[in-house]
Formats: sequence, C-alpha cells, structure tokens
Amino acid sequence: MKTGDYKTLTQEQQEQLKALEHMPDEQIDLSDMPEKLDWSNARRGMFRPIKQQLTVRFDADVVYWFRQCEGGERGYQTRMNAVVREYMLAHASPPDGST
Repeated sequence: MKTGDYKTLTQEQQEQLKALEHMPDEQIDLSDMPEKLDWSNARRGMFRPIKQQLTVRFDADVVYWFRQCEGGERGYQTRMNAVVREYMLAHASPPDGST
C-alpha cells in the first residue's frame, strides 16, 4: 500500500490503532467482514485512472524542481501529473460544450 497525505488521526483513533496493533489476530472480530477466498473474477487496477505511456519534453529546470520538492526523486512524475490534472480541471469546458 502506498503511503500518502492522509488526514491527521484524532487521539481516539490513534489509541484504537495502537490497541489493535497489540491485539492477537485471533481476538479481532471479523464476523462482519468475512474472508474473500475466491478472487477468480477480480479485476486489477479498476479504481485507478488508466495511464498512457508517452514521451514528453520538459525544461530541465522544471524537472529539477519537481525532483527536489516534496519527497525528492521518488514520485516526481506523479506530482507533475497532479499539476497538469489540476490545470485541466480548472480549464475544462462545461459538459454542454459552451465556453
């Protein structure tokens, strides 16, 4: 599971997680969440946007900035995608096609 920017947990939630962490597996009640044994019809990547691989050219200073900010080298392409998506959504045409 990827780590990300999650909301800060309340003190009560943190205490509940600590209690669960130290609880033996056999004491955790999973009756309302039965184990899934048959995964034959499962579909991978169903809830993620489809990615398309392509070659694009950015100015070196732009790439350098994204590689240096917020976590360094890892995830810079994801951050660049997020910026482009934000721009796209801000400039998207209304559904009826009028501008």
